[in-house]
Order: sequence, then C-alpha cells, then structure tokens
Amino acid sequence: MAELAKNTPNPLNTTVEEQVTPPWKEAWKSFCKNKLALVGLGIVIFFIILAILAPVIAPYGFKEQELSKRLLAPSSEHWFGTDDFGRDILSRILYGARISLWVGFFSVLGSAVFGTLLGIIAGYYGRWVDSIISRIFDIMLAFPSILLAIAVVAILGPSLQNALIAIAIINIPNFGRLVRSKVLSVKQEEYIMAARAVGMKDNRILFRHILPNSMTPIIVQATLAIATAIIEAAALGFLGLGAQAPNPEWGKMLSDSKQYLVQAPWTLFFPGLAIMLTVLGFNLMGDGLRDVLDPKMKQ
Repeated sequence: MAELAKNTPNPLNTTVEEQVTPPWKEAWKSFCKNKLALVGLGIVIFFIILAILAPVIAPYGFKEQELSKRLLAPSSEHWFGTDDFGRDILSRILYGARISLWVGFFSVLGSAVFGTLLGIIAGYYGRWVDSIISRIFDIMLAFPSILLAIAVVAILGPSLQNALIAIAIINIPNFGRLVRSKVLSVKQEEYIMAARAVGMKDNRILFRHILPNSMTPIIVQATLAIATAIIEAAALGFLGLGAQAPNPEWGKMLSDSKQYLVQAPWTLFFPGLAIMLTVLGFNLMGDGLRDVLDPKMKQ
C-alpha cells in the first residue's frame, strides 16, 4: 500500500503546477489573439530587419548619383525609380529606415528616462515639488509639439542630432504626467506604507517598489511614442531642420521631391508609404500592448 501511494500522482499538485503560468506567457498569448497587433509587430520587425541589412540588400549606395538617369520611373533596374539626382530611391529608403528608427527609439528612450524620473519625484514627494514639476509640464504642453520642436532646433541649429534632442524634450511631459498619476495611486498601497514604517530609504522605495509597478503604462506609451517621434522627425526633415543632405531621411526625401509631384510622383509616394507603414506598425503594436497590459481594457 505504501509503495502504491508513493507511485500514485497527487492530482492536487498536478493541477496547481498546470495552473501556474508565467505572466509574460499569459501576456504573449493574449497579444497573439489580437490579429492587428500581430500585423503591427510584423511590420515593425520587417522594417528593423531592413534597417539592419540595408548595406547588404540595397542595390546601390544612397549617395550614388547618375544624372543621366534622373527621375526614371520604377523599373527592373530601379524598383522604386530614381530621384532628381539619379539616386536609387529604394536604396535611400532602406538606409532611411536606419535614421527614422534610430531617431524614434533614442528620442523616446531619452524622454522616457527623464519623464519617468520627474514623474516619480513629483508623484512621490508631492507638495511644492509636485507643483513646480507639474507647472513645467503644463507650460510645455501649452505649445503645439511641432512648434516647440521647431523652437528647440532653431536654438540648437538644424541637424539630425538636434532634431532627436528636440523630439525627446517635447515628449517628456507625456511620460512625466503618466508616471506621476500612476505613482499617486501606487504610493497609497499597503506595502509602500509598510516599507516607510520600517524605515526604508526613499530611493529604495522609488526604484525597487514604485518604479517596477509603474512600468506597464510606460511600455505602452513608449511604443506609441515611437510612431509619433518618427512623424515628428519626418516633419522636421521636411522643413529642413532635421537630417541634412545627402542623408536619406524620409521627411527630407519628401521635401526634396515635392516639386516633382506631377512629373515624378514616385519620388514622393514611396518615402511617404514607408513613413505610413512604419507608424501604422508601431500604433497597431502599441494598441495591442495596451489591450494586454491595461487591466481596464481587460475588463
């Protein structure tokens, strides 16, 4: 009987083990159920691969000029046609993906870091600290984002790096206010009060307890903000305040080709299509993450 009992599996233990699922696996399963989110993820991965492999798959260099082939229509030799300098548009779009994604990722990274830091400080300490930081956010949000970005670039000077800095600055309030509202609710939880009661230092409470429990909205906002940053970078490039020639930034390509809208519409169509698809991909993926990670959306 003892040997039989040892070899007989405990159904209770089996059930408990089967029910324990890592949170990331559950989130991934929920994400995979959203077909549009998967489409967005596929678009994003596709453009990231294109950006990484641009030197390998681009048929020409993005600086190569051949004036005898200027403004050629799409063909087997030049799939997306050529621009007014005879440069291959497909090659420039592939290399331009590097610039747009680089600006999108690093500008959002900068705004997320500084915005999160300011939002945590404002929400945790409150009082006059919260008032000062919140008023700064309100002043920045009072200006249209593109006008504020233009002002920053006008002060720093037109360049791709300064455009990245400007985009990071104008997105700081979005992350700051989001994190501040989350911290205001998290700091009222019992485990935070218990940590204060035992004398735990503020920096440990902030970065070991409050920040990890505030990451969900930051991740969702960051994904959506990358799409916005790509559009803002293209807008600054279109105005001549972002990437400078001969860098193949998509907004700059649109600006250089706007006078050929009737004569050579492909010079505008393909860069515009690249911007639209990339932004669409990040927006669809961000919406899917929000549906998975936001408890209100689950309900």
